[in-house]
Amino acid sequence: MTIMIKNIITISFAFFFMAAYAQVGIGTVNPQEDLHISGASSTIRIESLNSINNPTYNDGVKLSPAFVDGNGTITIGNGTGPGGQLPLNFLIELPDFVLNNPYGHGNTGTSVYNDNTQTSVDGQITTVTFTAPQDAIVEIKYGITLFITSSDLSMAPPWFYVTYDQAVSVMTYLKVDLNNDGLSGTELTKEYGQKAQSYTTFNQGSAGYPYMNGQAYFKVPAGTHTVYFYGRVNDALTFNTGVGFGGAQDYLKIRVYN
Repeated sequence: MTIMIKNIITISFAFFFMAAYAQVGIGTVNPQEDLHISGASSTIRIESLNSINNPTYNDGVKLSPAFVDGNGTITIGNGTGPGGQLPLNFLIELPDFVLNNPYGHGNTGTSVYNDNTQTSVDGQITTVTFTAPQDAIVEIKYGITLFITSSDLSMAPPWFYVTYDQAVSVMTYLKVDLNNDGLSGTELTKEYGQKAQSYTTFNQGSAGYPYMNGQAYFKVPAGTHTVYFYGRVNDALTFNTGVGFGGAQDYLKIRVYN
């Protein structure tokens, strides 16, 4: 009887030791993590997420995206859970993504000049490259500062302000170079996140940096992509209008969703 009790105590102690310190392995005797499922075709089934128990987000036909919330819990649906986290892969945030030289003097800045021989001119502002780990929906939010004059800012600092009582409009937009191999084909014709605002001058006030805010959504395949930002300046045929982009605090945020 004494021996039996001793064996029970020994086995209980060993079980407690393993439960407290050992890692659990399925299909392996040498687990490398707290839970290690071995095998080239090993899978995990969570029945609470199947089409019977969760028909709202799992129709049993197409795959349902799974997310990890702020507490590390796996869930399906809109990506929110106890932690309130969106289905966000990553966030790129650039607080000043346009060169701080709106004058463009000496080709060191970014400006677009619309002279008195034309009514609309487009110019590239800057580019930003990012990598998507999988097919995804991309959200871009940006704010670009403007400096509006009546001279070509790429030639010299602004000596002339916009002609009084002149109405102009400025637009920003972006194009997407999928797979980062240069804009071509339909990539050249698709303009995302178009945002415009008008600007009317009078004999009062002073020059400053108004903001142009924009937002865009588009789909990308897995891989590296480049976003091209453009500015467009519209005015009357007899006017000269130069617009410098950047100069004050700009911002850019890129979110990539599953």
